[in-house]
Amino acid sequence: MQEQSRYIVGIDVGTKNVRCVVGYRDTMGGSPKIIGVGAVKNTGMRKGVVTNLTGPAAAIDAVLEIVEKMSGHQVHNAVLSVNGSHIISTKADGMITVGTVNNEVTHDDVERLEDVATTGKVPQNRDILDIVAHSYKLDGQDNIKDPIGMNGVRLEIKANIVSGLSPHIANLRKSAEMAKVEASAVIPSVLASAQAVLNENQKENGVAVLDIGAATTGVAGFEEGDLQYLSVIPLGGQNVTNDLAIGLKTDPEIAETVKLAQARFGGEALGVVDIKHEKKTYRFDQAEIDEIVEARYEEIFEAVAKELKKAGRLGKLPSGVVLTGGGANVKNLAEFAKEQLSVAAQVALPVGYTGVSEDVKKPEFAAAVGLMMIDSFNSAYGGGQKIHDIAHKTDGFLKKLLSRFK
Repeated sequence: MQEQSRYIVGIDVGTKNVRCVVGYRDTMGGSPKIIGVGAVKNTGMRKGVVTNLTGPAAAIDAVLEIVEKMSGHQVHNAVLSVNGSHIISTKADGMITVGTVNNEVTHDDVERLEDVATTGKVPQNRDILDIVAHSYKLDGQDNIKDPIGMNGVRLEIKANIVSGLSPHIANLRKSAEMAKVEASAVIPSVLASAQAVLNENQKENGVAVLDIGAATTGVAGFEEGDLQYLSVIPLGGQNVTNDLAIGLKTDPEIAETVKLAQARFGGEALGVVDIKHEKKTYRFDQAEIDEIVEARYEEIFEAVAKELKKAGRLGKLPSGVVLTGGGANVKNLAEFAKEQLSVAAQVALPVGYTGVSEDVKKPEFAAAVGLMMIDSFNSAYGGGQKIHDIAHKTDGFLKKLLSRFK
């Protein structure tokens, strides 16, 4: 069975941690089966951006050693996550004349149309990570989802372009290459998480994914089945840790332990709590912990609210917000998010796979699982291509990915 399957690999390169998931998809189809999982600490990154090539390279190498032993598969290619506030989405439109003699729209026409739509909209120092077509218009006929094969003369598009700064993406690829891994694709972390946690109804109704990492929080909004907006806020769980270290007058390592053990929203008064760290016990006031944690998450959700307001969706998401990432591991966070953003909220775990489930059934593994799923689709169209090249062949690479495997 496994010999007839295709191995698929996702590597989530976070600021503080690198997580990897290896799976395989049988040639007969079905959900991917996870056969290898690993996570290691990372260095050499700040706010989602590589600042020292050797740090992420060493972390990728270390996590691959774990998953290769578990899966029995030597990894040479993988889909990587990219993060940082340089990742943005931009609205675009364009128009062309259909180029065939019989006026039948072809893949080449759509590719040419996307090139026209992106010209002048994306600076030369940015890489296009995806082009999400919201709708096409053919000779005045609106709301066409797939024009290929139709007949007409004037073809128009309304789309969303996801892009990132070229140097940051190049450095991420270089770090992977130093670990002898080629990035077959580079995907924004929040979109990878969305692939692993959202369902069709949520994307159709209107929903936002909040991927709360160590140093960043990704925001991706969906409506009518498509990605509508994307941004990355330079705040995350590490800010909470730093605040606790300052407020509690303790070391950051101890503050991280406090956060993981005692961070919460609401609950009964606990008074003084004991925290064990490296065989020592430390005592802190739970009320003080609560106050510090709440203040920082309030700031994070204020920043999220600004992004939703810019997109015109603040308080207007029928399916609410879906929280994921390591920063979502806080007791009663969904209730706090509901109060702050005035919409329904839930913490989501990755779904859509079989195999080693307990190891990845955590919010912090959503991006890695989503990347693995994307690799399954990516490899079917020939790994190593840029995302928007694959998008041309599949009428919106991520658009289709986000409705696949559900």
